[in-house]
Amino acid sequence: MLQLLEIMQRLRDPESGCPWDVKQDFSTIAPYTIEEAYEVADAIARHDMADLKDELGDLLFQVVFHAQMASEQGSFDFDDVHRAVCDKMLRRHPHVFADLEIRDAAHQKQVWEDYKAEERKQKGEHGLMDGIPAGMAELQRSLKLQKRARKVGFDWPAPEPVLEKIDEEVSELREAMSGGDRDAMEDELGDLLFAAVNLARQLDIDPGSALRRSNAKFEQRFRAMEKVAGGQAALAAMSLGDMEDLWQKVKQSRPAGTADDRRDGER
Repeated sequence: MLQLLEIMQRLRDPESGCPWDVKQDFSTIAPYTIEEAYEVADAIARHDMADLKDELGDLLFQVVFHAQMASEQGSFDFDDVHRAVCDKMLRRHPHVFADLEIRDAAHQKQVWEDYKAEERKQKGEHGLMDGIPAGMAELQRSLKLQKRARKVGFDWPAPEPVLEKIDEEVSELREAMSGGDRDAMEDELGDLLFAAVNLARQLDIDPGSALRRSNAKFEQRFRAMEKVAGGQAALAAMSLGDMEDLWQKVKQSRPAGTADDRRDGER
C-alpha cells in the first residue's frame, strides 16, 4: 500500500510527475472512478477472477488518486480515508465488535439503517431525501428515493396498484406523443420508468439486475441474428420484416433466460 501511495505522489509531482496526472482534479477524475466501478461489476458478472483482481486494483488506484489530490489541498489524506471507513464499520456493526445482540438479518438491516440515519443527522441532513447523491445512476437513485419515502409509509401497499399506475403512465405518454410535445414526452417517459422501478421494488427485484438480464438477452439474440444473416452488411440489407422473422427464429431456437443464455449474453 505504501508503494502505491508513493507511486501516486510521484505521478502528481508538479516538477517530475506525469503531465496528464498533474493537471487532473476531482471533477475530471470522477468519471474514471465510476467507470472502474462498472468494470469491477462486469468482471464479477463474467466470473473472471483474474480480471476482477486487475479491476479492483484500478478501483483502489482511483481512491488513492482522490486522496492524493485532497492531501495536496490540505483537506485529508489516505490515512484519514482508511481511519474513517474503519471507524464507520466498527460503529455500524456493534453486534460484531461490541455487545449488541442481533436477532436476524432483518434486525441487522434495521440497525444499519438507524446508524446511517443518525450519521446523516450529525451531518445536518434531517430530511428523508437528504444525502442521496445527485451523481448516482438514475435507476438506482429512483430506487433509493422510493426506499426513503417508504420509511414514513409513503408507499404502494402491493404490486398490483403499481401495475395500474404503469398503465396510467403509458396512457399519459401516448397522449403526450400524440401532441408532439417533446418536453411532455420526456416528463411522462420519466414517470413510466419511475413506476417500473417501483414495481421492481415491490416485487423485491433489483431493477438494475433485471435490466442487465434483458440487455444480455437482447445482445445474445442480436449476435445470433448477425451470425445467421452472414454479417453486419447482410443484416443491414434485409428489410425490417425479414429481420423480425429472423429475430423470431433466433428467439425460438433456444429459450432465453437460461443460465447458458445469460452467460453468452455477458461475453
